[in-house]
Amino acid sequence: MKSEAPTSPESQQTAEAELVQRVLDGDAAAARQVVGQHLGPITGFAFRMLGDAAEAEDVAQETFLRLWRDLPRWEPRARLSTWLHRVAHNLCIDRLRANRTTPLDAASDPVDPRAGAPAQMEELQRSRAVAAALAELPERQRAAVTLVYHQGLSNREAAEVLGVDVDALESLLARGRRGLRKRLVDSAQADRAG
Repeated sequence: MKSEAPTSPESQQTAEAELVQRVLDGDAAAARQVVGQHLGPITGFAFRMLGDAAEAEDVAQETFLRLWRDLPRWEPRARLSTWLHRVAHNLCIDRLRANRTTPLDAASDPVDPRAGAPAQMEELQRSRAVAAALAELPERQRAAVTLVYHQGLSNREAAEVLGVDVDALESLLARGRRGLRKRLVDSAQADRAG
């Protein structure tokens, strides 16, 4: 079996620019490839920001509508995934601000069906606690934590999505981690006391 050589950022950017050009030329397979690569991560990001699957799907759909509308003007200065995350982030913030009076429901990640019932319950409780703690963070901290730890963006890419420099992003991450830790410890102590 032949191992693939690591791809450089420049070759990734070139491949992405070629893919975008194929989409612009009307290549339906290329459009499906773009959606296949990015729809899941964008929907997951929106879900973690909003805590609502239907809202997350709406944000993902609107993000891709904007992609198709703006693609002819897209320039490969930033990665396409970074651009998509920035659009999704802005749409999430708009929805959060419009619904400030509606609390975010505690969301959970899917549980591994192969695990036993006690392990599933523990994992479900842990997922709910983390989701609830994440939902309580300020918007920018929640976005920073989600982009880096859930979406796998580099600090540079996440900073670009949020429109801040890397130092500011690292500060948001540090405050977000501290906030999550404090909320999780407080929640665990309340559970033991109650």
